[in-house]
Amino acid sequence: MRSYHITGPGGLKSLTEVQADEPEIGPFDVLVEMKAWSMNYRDLAMPYGGYVGNDKVKRNPPMVPLSDGSGEVVAVGKSVDRFKVGDRVAGAFFQKWLDGELTAEQIGSALGGAIDGVLAERVAFHQDGLVSIPKTYSFEQAATLPCAAVTAWQALTLGNPRPGQTVLMLGTGGVSVFALQFAKAFGMRTIITSSSDEKLERARQLGADITINYREHADWERVVVEQTDGIGVDNVIEVGGAGTFEKSIASAKVSGRVSLIGVLTGNPDQNPSPMMALFKRLTVQGIYVGSRAMFEAMNRAIEVNQLRPVIDTQFSFDDVPAAYEHLKSAKHFGKIVITR
Repeated sequence: MRSYHITGPGGLKSLTEVQADEPEIGPFDVLVEMKAWSMNYRDLAMPYGGYVGNDKVKRNPPMVPLSDGSGEVVAVGKSVDRFKVGDRVAGAFFQKWLDGELTAEQIGSALGGAIDGVLAERVAFHQDGLVSIPKTYSFEQAATLPCAAVTAWQALTLGNPRPGQTVLMLGTGGVSVFALQFAKAFGMRTIITSSSDEKLERARQLGADITINYREHADWERVVVEQTDGIGVDNVIEVGGAGTFEKSIASAKVSGRVSLIGVLTGNPDQNPSPMMALFKRLTVQGIYVGSRAMFEAMNRAIEVNQLRPVIDTQFSFDDVPAAYEHLKSAKHFGKIVITR
């Protein structure tokens, strides 16, 4: 079968299509014919050796990339009782984080990082590592959910969202756009940033209440505070990392929350001052995708609220390198999908 491997830490040139052996399944395993995949910023890090400073989230090459994909069950092991042939499913980002608090062992079960991912025609999963996809979703739509959507869901739900609260999203990538959609479903007031007026207009069409072009407003955190009558926001969906962390702290209200997710900007080794977080009594919560239970709860909310993911561009399985290049360009709004 066709598959893609990362063959070394040499960047995107190490991404190679290969002919791989067909997966074998054990008594509790499920064989999935993959139909669609989606990409996350994390997928750019893996060809360069993975995340800095955390050996639990990467493995040595060769490895199969990508955490996000959906497909149809084509075979089940003799002891499988959660799925049957013909079911439409997606893999959970952490194959072993089913519920409760994340553990060190469960971190080592991250698809496309700690273990092989899903960018292959067929993938074998333990039955516990799969969820049923929303009934009204196409495979392409469902493929967008495992990482970015679950991350946004956890970031919001850990903050006990309530109607009338205000949430700030940084940028218009997958996590931020999902967070915008979920926040509107919760009845929250939404603020989102981007360097592109075109992307901000698209965000307004999705329900963003306030948009800020951070190239025009380098002190965008001041704009956030001004737009909230000097109070600040209840929750910041912080995907920037070291380069934006202090501005996110400044944007949060006293006793607010900063949901720390990404490493898109700045030097990960730089040390932004935590003092304002102390003085403002902030909760700074690390968000690392989520559990299978969170994924399933999110899917129920998606069906009730009839939410649809925003897909920027679709690439064919033959054009995977082009999909990576598009992700690297950071020109996308929402999710990049690969389909067969």
